[in-house]
Parts: sequence; structure tokens; C-alpha cells
Amino acid sequence: MSALSARAISQLSHRTDNHPSLLLSRVALLVVAVTFAALAAAGLSVPMEAQMVIYLVGMIALNLPHGGYEHVANLRRRRPEFRWRYVAVYLGAVGGFLGLLLVAPVAGLALAVTVAMAKGGLGGVKVLDATSGTDHLQTRAQRLLAAGIRGGSVMLVPIVFWPETFHSFSALMVGLVEPGGLAPYAAYFDVTRPIIAAGYGLALVAHIGLGYVRGGGRSWLVDAGETLLLAAYFAVVPVVVAVGLYFPLWYSARQVARAQTVREPPVGDDQWDLLGGDDPTTTALRAWGLLVAGAMATVAVLAVVYWAVPNPFANSTLLAGAVAFWSIFISIIALPHVVVGSLWDRERGIWYVP
Repeated sequence: MSALSARAISQLSHRTDNHPSLLLSRVALLVVAVTFAALAAAGLSVPMEAQMVIYLVGMIALNLPHGGYEHVANLRRRRPEFRWRYVAVYLGAVGGFLGLLLVAPVAGLALAVTVAMAKGGLGGVKVLDATSGTDHLQTRAQRLLAAGIRGGSVMLVPIVFWPETFHSFSALMVGLVEPGGLAPYAAYFDVTRPIIAAGYGLALVAHIGLGYVRGGGRSWLVDAGETLLLAAYFAVVPVVVAVGLYFPLWYSARQVARAQTVREPPVGDDQWDLLGGDDPTTTALRAWGLLVAGAMATVAVLAVVYWAVPNPFANSTLLAGAVAFWSIFISIIALPHVVVGSLWDRERGIWYVP
């Protein structure tokens, strides 16, 4: 199949804008947001222990398998030499992140926040490319702004609307390496928070307004609606729950829609297919083997991180420490997910759109 232009993809996308996974993602976030808004209006709140359980279930049981699937799908028909380079660069990025965290934990926290925003933002724009279209994003700067707004909702909006919880868990994440290490920066939090609020608000208005002026139409309407939904979701849903459910209910569901919408590029010789081509039995056995191998590799990296950090549970309670540890761990493996799986792998990447 010849490569399709961005405009051709946009034109095709109008037939796939109602993919079930897209509808599921929008409905799911809307339901969660309305539920928590109603609870707040009634003066009710969800206990923090329950919020942390929701986070761990969402991030481990629901979201983690999809991350592994993205890499397998990307590497499935690639040549062995590429796969080895891919894995080597991936492990190098993991090691680099872990080293930064151990030497400068506050910088490691900043990188973790950046990774979460990059994953949500860059991956989100690729979904738009393949589904509702991006006719209204006519320049690279606009695309980066769109990614920044979508990704920024994941971390920047909670900083504004849930500052105490955000700061508490940030301190625990730094505390995995250096207990109290975030304290010297706490005095600046009250200053940076209104700056973040103003900056994000202006950028949000600029993104929606510029998209309307540059193109408008259905692609703009979908993008604007989803962007506002994301901002509202992270504003009204407690940050621990919001992040824990965002990745499985929004990010993963929408990447499924992207993957099922686009057609894979020609692969040439099927001898490189990790799943063994067309034989159902061979495909099933190899898929099971890859699942086991991926799970073992993830556990191995988790064990290394657990061994490397001085305070794996940040000297806190089991649940709070587990949330802090998993937040750092998932960021460590998500850095190469973004950098290696997308930015380095320009030929195709985990968010492939022709």
C-alpha cells in the first residue's frame, strides 16, 4: 500500500470517527466526571484508600498490558536487527531515567511528569490523525500545541485543582530516593500554581481558537470537544483516580481505535512475523509466548527499580507507597515507550499512521 497523505487520512477518517473504542473513551470519562461532580455537589468524597486502589487496578491490571501490546504490534514484522537495536535503545533509556532519578530525584520527578504529558499528548494527536482528522492543525506548531494541551491536562490541570494531593504524592515519589527532598521546592508551589493555571488556560483558548480560524469543520469540533472534556475531567475527578482511569479508559481505548483504523504498511517477507503468519495454532502459541516473555521482562525491570531505590515505599503506608513506587516505575518504562517507540522509530512507531 502506498503511503497516504495527511489529507487523505483525514478524508478517510470521517468514516471511522464513530469507532466503538472512541465512543467508549468519551462516555467513560464523561460518566466518571459527572459522578464525581455529583458527589462533590452532595458534599461526599471517596476515601483516599479507595482512590489508591482504583489507581493501582487501573494502571496495573488494565493499562500495563496494552503498553506491551503496542511494542509487540510495532515489532511484529520488523527485521531482527531492528528489533535488537530497538530493545538496546529501550533498555538504555530505562537505565538513563533510573540513573537520573537516583542522582537527582527532583529532576527525575520532573521527567516523570513530562513523560506522562508526552504520552497522552503525542499519542492523542496520532489518534486524531487516524480518526476524526486534523484538517484544522495546519502547522507543526499547531500540532505541538494540540499535543501540549491534551497532555497537559493529565498533569497541569490536577496541579491547579488538586494541589495538596498532587504535592503529597510528588513528595512521596521523590521520597523513594530522598525523603524530604521536595521540601526545599515547596515554597515555590504557591507561586507556580497560578502561573500554570494562567498559562494552560491561555494555551487552551489559543488552541481552540486557532484551530477554528485555520480550518474549523468537523475535525476541529471533535478536537475542541475532547480537549474540553479532558480539562473538565481532570478538574473535577480527584487526581489519583483521574490518572488511574485515564490511561486505560482513554489512552488505551483510543489507541485501539487508531490501530484498527489504519492499515499496516507492506511487510515484504512474512518470515519476520513474530506471530508466525496465517497458521492459527502457531499464532496463538507465539502470542502466548510473547505475553509470558513480556511479563517476565517487565517484572525483571520492576525488580531492578525496586532494588535500586533506597526507599521503595517512601517510608509511607503500603497503599500510598505502592502508588508512589508504581508512578515512578511506570514513568521509567514509559520514557522509552515515547522516545524509542515513537520519536526514534520514525519509520513506523507505536502510534503508526500512514
